[in-house]
Amino acid sequence: MKNIVEKFAIKGEVMDIKPLGHGLINGTKKSLMILMATLMLSGCQQYKVESEAGVSTVLLSRDKIFLLLPIQEDRGEVQVRVADGTWMDVRLAVDSADYYVPLSLDGAKKVEIAGLADSAATWKLLKLSDSFDTTNKEYYRPEYHFTPTYGWMNDPNGMTYLDGEYHLFFQYNPYGSKWGNMHWGHAVSEDLVHWTQLEPAIARDDYGHIFSGSSYIARLPQGESDPFTASRLLPGDGTEGDFIASYYTTHSNTAEPGLREQQSFAVSLDHGRTYRKYGAPVLRGDGRSDFRDPKLFWNEQRDEWGMIVSADNEMQFYASSNLREWKYVSAFGDGYGVQPRQFECPDFFKLPLGDGEKWVMIVNVNPGCWFGGSASQYFTGSFDGDSFVCDSPKETVKWLDWGKDHYAAVTFSCEPKGRVISIPWMSNWQYANDLPTRQYRSQMGMPRELFAFQQDGSTYVGQRPVAEMLPLASEHRLECEIADGGRVILGNTLGEKVVISCHDGRIYMDRTKSGIIPSPDFETVTWIPVAQLCGVKPSYQLEFWLDKCSIELFVEGGKASMTNLVYPSETLTILTNEE
Repeated sequence: MKNIVEKFAIKGEVMDIKPLGHGLINGTKKSLMILMATLMLSGCQQYKVESEAGVSTVLLSRDKIFLLLPIQEDRGEVQVRVADGTWMDVRLAVDSADYYVPLSLDGAKKVEIAGLADSAATWKLLKLSDSFDTTNKEYYRPEYHFTPTYGWMNDPNGMTYLDGEYHLFFQYNPYGSKWGNMHWGHAVSEDLVHWTQLEPAIARDDYGHIFSGSSYIARLPQGESDPFTASRLLPGDGTEGDFIASYYTTHSNTAEPGLREQQSFAVSLDHGRTYRKYGAPVLRGDGRSDFRDPKLFWNEQRDEWGMIVSADNEMQFYASSNLREWKYVSAFGDGYGVQPRQFECPDFFKLPLGDGEKWVMIVNVNPGCWFGGSASQYFTGSFDGDSFVCDSPKETVKWLDWGKDHYAAVTFSCEPKGRVISIPWMSNWQYANDLPTRQYRSQMGMPRELFAFQQDGSTYVGQRPVAEMLPLASEHRLECEIADGGRVILGNTLGEKVVISCHDGRIYMDRTKSGIIPSPDFETVTWIPVAQLCGVKPSYQLEFWLDKCSIELFVEGGKASMTNLVYPSETLTILTNEE
């Protein structure tokens, strides 16, 4: 027999949606709901709960847009779902709430919660409402780096350009500010600087978490009408009818147990606002536990689509004419770079170099960074349409950035000016869940234009801020030179500081006294082999870009770079060479 517990709710605080610096979220489509457990207070009865075998079914008697969920970050996950949808893992409050997140009801009258004790504080703290306040409550929220209005964010995904908009998709948990429930979040920008966050584009489903992936602009050939049945799909040409084709990894497939990581296909006909999923995963691996992060590209040599997928510690190339049926082509990675490590979040593109060009493969690794944790390495070489041949010895390691907080870097497809523009996730897996914010966690690095150059016979990839960043330079950029044996100090009136020094062919950044140190792994000194990358010089030109909690350093026009988070009590605005 079911145990029926009547629950009553007081009228919850109605919170208005307010804009942040980078735009509104959720519009008028969402709201929140307040549930009060076993309390008889003023107000009308809003729901009842039927409990059986550890699952509580909340039956709603009023129409509301959201159920506000109270989150306690240091507690374990329980399961929540709306109606008969996909179960989400949520750290519901056991003793008290750190913050709230909205659960969209979409007209449903039933919410199920599994694994939560009857004594949990959640039952007294749940709220119903028709709106959710996203006004910034965080001191360290950046001024010009993209952050989600609430919730967790990591890897950038599916970045592409279509009809005047840059699309930034990203790994997103809308149900808490720690990793979990991977969706594709979505933001758009016309200038790569000012971003508007939209509804999540692709939601976790019964095939699994929506892990990292990529997008490309495609079109149907004449006479075809459906991307999922067309005999061939072509790269978009900027005309009406172009659509976004996206590939992503489904992780922990509950619909088909045993398929841990497979590649799935979806298309958007409305500029990324909504997606139509193909259904079951399309590209299934060979049994490896790690098989993820597909990167689409148009393979001109084969006149068909190419895709590179991370498979343990190698990268596998596939080919397709219609984006549904894939054939294996080749692999790269055996013994190359940082080994043995999980290769993930790949990218593959070419850059001009002199009178020719070089192909570049970005391979993000975790762990493996020389300074601990996660980082972005790359390889340069040639590609004949089938196989990539690296131009460096296997043991050569090249880092795209020499800081602690540059990871999962990938590039935009279909960039209208032909530039190769990358955005990294600005964090490190050693401490990403522990950063001193709660309304949201993680930020993206600034967009960087990538370029190839040679130094002492070796090919390297540099990165510099995109030109669109220049209007912000007067407020956020500092420039200076550093001589061999010299140092530069970025500080504030409280004595917090970051020390940059140059000696022995290296440029160092010491953030050990920069303010809050959220983890022992955060307390590091990073360095750049500047003489190797830029040549031996009496001094080097430095360009610092500063935000509330980050320093992005570019040396000699971007031939070398270093990205580090910092959490000072007040902004680091004093530039000096004195202690």
